[in-house]
Amino acid sequence: ESFRVNYFLHIVDQAIVSLNTRFEQYEGYEKIFGFLFTSDRLRSLDGKSLLAACVNLEDALKSGEHKDIDRLELCSELLFLQGSLQKSMGPLDILNFLKKRSLIYPNAVIAYRILLTIPVTVASAERSFSKLKLLKSYLRSTMTQERLNGLATIALENDVLEKINYEDLIEDFISRNTRRMLLFGRK
Repeated sequence: ESFRVNYFLHIVDQAIVSLNTRFEQYEGYEKIFGFLFTSDRLRSLDGKSLLAACVNLEDALKSGEHKDIDRLELCSELLFLQGSLQKSMGPLDILNFLKKRSLIYPNAVIAYRILLTIPVTVASAERSFSKLKLLKSYLRSTMTQERLNGLATIALENDVLEKINYEDLIEDFISRNTRRMLLFGRK
């Protein structure tokens, strides 16, 4: 009974809260980007509904006076696109189709790129904080913020780190200081 009360119910509550949060987040994305999810959904909209969805998307992507897309241009591009898409396609397939014709559909390309780069879950953010927790351990609590940021970037972007040529970095580091050149004996 103690295990049930202290652990099991606590874990179940956390799982329910997490699932509710993720579904609420998905519903928010669906309200903004839902009309772009599949070619079937896009083709099912009439001109008036499509314009309303484009207005909603423009408002969601607007920051002050800066707009990522123009609602009227996006609407006209998507109306033209409705006739061009023959088979059922997902957002990635539609984006690949649009990229081949990016001069014709600039706003649609931007809208689909944004749709496909927004994480549906907060897993990437959770991984970032998990890595940060590992870096900011008790022994490293005196570390400066700049160094912590650098280590966090290295931990999160380790695929980029694997491609770096360390020899060039070392040579550059040594060449910036005469004392280092004497100490390490590189010319």
